[in-house]
Amino acid sequence: MIKGLSTAGIWSEDIQKTLLPFYRDVVGLPLAVDTPEFVVLGANPRGPSLTLGTHSEVKGKNADGARHMVGLDVDDVQAEYKRLKSAGVEFIDEPTEFPQVTVCTFKDPEGNYVQLLQFAQ
Repeated sequence: MIKGLSTAGIWSEDIQKTLLPFYRDVVGLPLAVDTPEFVVLGANPRGPSLTLGTHSEVKGKNADGARHMVGLDVDDVQAEYKRLKSAGVEFIDEPTEFPQVTVCTFKDPEGNYVQLLQFAQ
């Protein structure tokens, strides 16, 4: 029986060069599993979490950042938007409010799109 999402992964030519420092140091996700070529980011390695891995078939930046998106659950999307923007993160859009969720989207250093999601209470 499938119970739900455990992890979402992003593969890179070398996670140590760009993705790991970005997601760990700029975004602020904690490391749950740390190896040279594969990491799990999040409070619980069993999920939900973000995985980053080095893959021999991946070269350079993502040519289509909108193909898939990782969503990060936040308490205050406006505050995270301001914090990350001041750290130089490139945003695709500003926070936009919908009936159930407020969303904004940014690019990671390899061109992958990431969304900040603040769900209505």
